[in-house]
Amino acid sequence: MASAQRAPPVERVRQALPVPARVHELPSRRPDVLPLPQAAVDNAANGVVRSAPTRLEFRRLVRAHRNVIDTDRTGAPVVRSEIVAIDPSAGSLQRAQSAGFTIARESVLDELGVRVVVLRARDGVGTRAALRRIQRLDPDGQYEYNHLYLGSASSGGGGQAPVSSTVARAAGTPGRIGLVDSGVDGSHPALAGVQLHTWGCGGRRRPDHHGTAVASLLAGDTGTGTIPAQAMLFAADIYCGQPAGGTATGLAEAMAWLAGERVGVINLSLVGPHNRLLERVVRAMHGRGHVLVAAVGNDGPAAPPLYPAAYPEVIGVTAVDARLNVLPEAGRGPQVDFAAPGADLRVAMPGGGWTAARGTSFAAPIVARLAAQLMPAASGGRNDAVRSALAEQARNLGSPGRDNTFGHGLLGTVPGVAQADAPQ
Repeated sequence: MASAQRAPPVERVRQALPVPARVHELPSRRPDVLPLPQAAVDNAANGVVRSAPTRLEFRRLVRAHRNVIDTDRTGAPVVRSEIVAIDPSAGSLQRAQSAGFTIARESVLDELGVRVVVLRARDGVGTRAALRRIQRLDPDGQYEYNHLYLGSASSGGGGQAPVSSTVARAAGTPGRIGLVDSGVDGSHPALAGVQLHTWGCGGRRRPDHHGTAVASLLAGDTGTGTIPAQAMLFAADIYCGQPAGGTATGLAEAMAWLAGERVGVINLSLVGPHNRLLERVVRAMHGRGHVLVAAVGNDGPAAPPLYPAAYPEVIGVTAVDARLNVLPEAGRGPQVDFAAPGADLRVAMPGGGWTAARGTSFAAPIVARLAAQLMPAASGGRNDAVRSALAEQARNLGSPGRDNTFGHGLLGTVPGVAQADAPQ
């Protein structure tokens, strides 16, 4: 009888971790057991926010799935036994193979000028030990963990949804806007006027709640009373319907695809640790003229900066509620460039439904959409001008000038409350 084949290591990781913030499961009341990750943030109804809930959940997951998930020295999750080599030489790869490493896969990202080789350590060698070993073999090389990145939504969405009138795209030339997230339901009425181009998962579309929700704010019609001009949404799915965060290598490959499509503005509603490969890709994208917009995360004001929002080339976005108060769970620090509505927002669900969502994941696409109106396609030298133009439009909310809570201030408006059902 034929034996069952084991899933590849990355697929086993995807099966082990939870999907990014299932917005349709946001509780209407404070639950006894909070949904995780990123969604494991108290809804702050009593002003109390739990610190670093994702870190606690990652520890539990690592204990439960040690065969596929490991951690770096800070406790951030990584694919077990995988080491990412960035632009390795032939000699360095030969030394690695002689030391017991095998080449798992290779990607040449021509658009970004980066070659990525994923090395796998032999059985019995821990991931941290493997990284130390390869760095001793090649001290001048660039090596990194294959970190995991997750969506940045919170719990606490309610039954009502303030809708930003500036979210809707004004009539005009269709723009090219990018999304790296989970899968998008392109058949949803909110995206009826959108030309959807997808990447990832072997060409199969796997709609997910987080990706569909973010896409509806980024390029769709969420019921603001205006008719959006037809946009071209380039959506990269790095989750592929599996209960996992996307890997750093998956992120890099998705960004290379978007670079090749000359997408001007790219939304990244996901968070994770600093990673050398991700940093290299971000710098390359910025150098090519792309605007990157990312959520700052929901681990609370005392949490360390999360990436990619914390890279200086990226526009970091926090979230405010209907009273223009920053969400208590939102990250704070110099990585915050702008604030946008991020509480009780009406968002699309796969299958044609609607719900309300909360978190910096949903504030980021509001800013990205405004940026795309200023730069509908990648243009070298104009991306910094877009940031400056947005700063001029922002409404100051905190201390005079830029601050670590609201950045330059609010983009998008927070008008009256509307019911979170389908647009009329």
